Amino acid sequence: MYLHKEMELLSRSEIEALQLERLQLTLKRCMNSPFYKKRFEESHLKPSDINSLSDLQKIPFTTKQDLRDNYPFGLAAVPMDEVVRLHSSSGTTGTPTVILHTQKDLDEWANVVARCLYMVGLRRGDVFQNSSGYGMFTGGLGFQYGAERLGMLTVPAAAGNTKRQIKFITDFGTTALHAIPSYASRLYEVMQEMGIDPQRDTKLRTLVIGAEPHSEEQRRKIERMLGVKAYNSFGMSEMCGPGVAFECPEQNGMHIWEDYYIVEIVDPVTLEPVPEGEVGELVLTTINREAMPLLRYRTRDLTRILPGECPCGRYHKRLDRMKGRSDDMMILKGVNIFPIQIETVLMQFEELGTEYLITLTNEEANDLMTVEVELKDFSDDYSRLQALTREITRQLKDEILLTPVVKLMPKGYMVKQEGKAVRVRDLRKTLI
Repeated sequence: MYLHKEMELLSRSEIEALQLERLQLTLKRCMNSPFYKKRFEESHLKPSDINSLSDLQKIPFTTKQDLRDNYPFGLAAVPMDEVVRLHSSSGTTGTPTVILHTQKDLDEWANVVARCLYMVGLRRGDVFQNSSGYGMFTGGLGFQYGAERLGMLTVPAAAGNTKRQIKFITDFGTTALHAIPSYASRLYEVMQEMGIDPQRDTKLRTLVIGAEPHSEEQRRKIERMLGVKAYNSFGMSEMCGPGVAFECPEQNGMHIWEDYYIVEIVDPVTLEPVPEGEVGELVLTTINREAMPLLRYRTRDLTRILPGECPCGRYHKRLDRMKGRSDDMMILKGVNIFPIQIETVLMQFEELGTEYLITLTNEEANDLMTVEVELKDFSDDYSRLQALTREITRQLKDEILLTPVVKLMPKGYMVKQEGKAVRVRDLRKTLI
């Protein structure tokens, strides 16, 4: 049973006092980690040197490469016979990153995911269907145990098999669904093909989305299609998985649970802190984990802390939706562009569907961008399609300061994917 509701409503002073207490305990625990023990010695630091939250900046950053270099268990802070589970990153090449968990870590993870789901109104009696992958991927088991902690009936549908997903939704009376944004759109398309109206023929009312960057326009389009309220979620395997930050019913930023994490936003180049409200790279420190705490972990995700207080009454800081990653930025003709900028423009057009692909090519030393996007419905009005193409091109140029080639594709043209959507193909050749 979920028993930690009071932690949602801590005051700022209570949050910061708890953070410092847990940080100092975490630092002592880190001295049992071969990696951190060596890192502190090399930096001439001791845990006792950290006497305030601002002192955290004395500690060097931890990176994904550090995890890979110390694969598999070099960051363990407990004896391995206390570890009951590991998860690894979903990367398909190179050495994966491995995260270790004690039983207490798993219990705390279930609590914080339950907190997220409780915050948006889910309760015992709801039916929670999880279309996320299970196994090494954390989205499956993370939401599974969080939903069970609340006492909901859970449907571990796992990823893929869209018609079976829809059958489960209709037969089991699913009220809440977890799906990545691109797959939520795919579910709606197949429902249409099957003659199912999600607002009439299902009990869906809550959707949990995350795992891939998406615009506010795409979220609102999904809400209209499925007749749900969709809440943005942020998590990553290095931080346990889902449950790091979550939207409240106000839908104006994701509350990051600061009794579990200390959040920093830094300039991804200089690594210096940026002012509150400015976009930078998210850096997280775990303060409630036993097996493998991480100090100042560079997530590579780009976001900002939203200034001001949330009308919901919670004082945990709010993260803006992820703008992308510092390592997925496209550079064309010296201009920095993120895929989410393209999507934000496309989703404003009611004539367009939700599938699109950005292709980068290089012809005669000239970088080119082509944006293919599916139409929502079939149209043979050539003049209307020409006008629509011109208007999309104009708005994209205003946003990214370059003129892409826009191609309107018929509905169903693009290959549908069950996992994270591939939005960018970079076919440019490196010039020697």
